Amino acid sequence: MVILYMKIDILTVFPKMFQGSFTESLIGKATKNSILQIKVTDIRSFSKDKHKKVDDKPFGGGVGMVLKPEPLYDAIKSLGVKKKNSSYKNFYAKPFVIYMSPQGKTLNNVLIKKLSKFKHLIFVCGHYEGIDERIINYVDEEISIGDYVLTGGEIPTMVVVDSIARMLPGVVKEESSVENDSFYNGFLDYPHYTRPAVFRGHKVPDVLLSGDHKKIDLWRKNEAYERTKKRRPDLLKRFRSSIKPEGR
Repeated sequence: MVILYMKIDILTVFPKMFQGSFTESLIGKATKNSILQIKVTDIRSFSKDKHKKVDDKPFGGGVGMVLKPEPLYDAIKSLGVKKKNSSYKNFYAKPFVIYMSPQGKTLNNVLIKKLSKFKHLIFVCGHYEGIDERIINYVDEEISIGDYVLTGGEIPTMVVVDSIARMLPGVVKEESSVENDSFYNGFLDYPHYTRPAVFRGHKVPDVLLSGDHKKIDLWRKNEAYERTKKRRPDLLKRFRSSIKPEGR
């Protein structure tokens, strides 16, 4: 029996940007098998303007346009949201509204794990100069994928949805594959090799050909630790020394 683990609604003024993004690879299989349900809604369908306009000039002057509050509010409300998800009673069962914003909390694996527990996520994709600030009253979390600015929230939403989907049971065939990914346990991933054993003079480490799974596991843990120490020492500072691999 297939279980629907999560429902995702995406509110955007450019719905065509998502065509193909969620129909291929693992996410495509997850939606086809009803493990994950994704619906993209055009915010313009909630505009009361005869030209379906959803943006306007900012108060106080300045360049660019701002997404108007009325269609955004009506779009969010149509999905069963009336206020922020502040109650911890059935917290993860209630719709959780996310606004993709450069001012938001920076995305990391800890946040992805948290979001993967929800049954219903709603993504608001900003565009132009952003959304009317009053809509933040109906947003549970603002999220940024890094210290840079894109043309809109559509691509960041794709990034977050892809990361969350991998956490859902049944999306990735081998659960251990997710658990060994970079950042999952605080380290970067260890090096991977496949056939042939020798490529242009470069050999696969002997331990991986030894058949000794205990030694292979220890080698991978040590390699993950050394790679993290060399490339991302900041990650090691976030975790206690107890997560160091054996033999350290």
